[in-house]
Amino acid sequence: MNVGILLFNEVEVLDFAGPFEVFSICSNADQQKLFNVFTISEQTEICARNGLMVHSHYHLDTAPQIDLLVIPGGLGAETVEMYNEPLRQWLLQRHAQAQLTFSICTGAFILAEAGLLNGLKATTHWMDIPRLKQEYPQIEVLSDVKYIDEGQIITAAGISSGINASLYIVAKLHGVDIAKQTAKRMEYDSEFI
Repeated sequence: MNVGILLFNEVEVLDFAGPFEVFSICSNADQQKLFNVFTISEQTEICARNGLMVHSHYHLDTAPQIDLLVIPGGLGAETVEMYNEPLRQWLLQRHAQAQLTFSICTGAFILAEAGLLNGLKATTHWMDIPRLKQEYPQIEVLSDVKYIDEGQIITAAGISSGINASLYIVAKLHGVDIAKQTAKRMEYDSEFI
């Protein structure tokens, strides 16, 4: 399964690095990797939060098929990328082809602005819950949850919640035992089911 993680300037580091780690190390009993994980961005190199420089695997127009599309958050998501029209068109196309679209933290604003959360329940970072409620009344915004599964779209709350939701997705796709094995390998103590 191809996991494509979107990157952009001012992306929150743990929002993308947490899911990257979960899906990258996930394997079955025969130690075969279950996910092919890669990053995608408009520019080859992006500057994540706090100055971390990251070089993407692919550009938007060169990325292979994406089965699980990951949209992290961060300051860039809620100030620039949610209004980025070429990114919106790319997102709508890739979402239509993907099995799952998964946002973390303020990545929910990118999905909301594209209309993908209309009529659904969703969550985001606790500091941004009031804004999401106010600007997108067509979304049922929930607080005090780590993640919400609405079928083809899963939204996670802030930052480290992306790890919880990633482990949940592993359990959903490959079973609880593999998800627990992945969490143990990461020494991540979490109730994700």
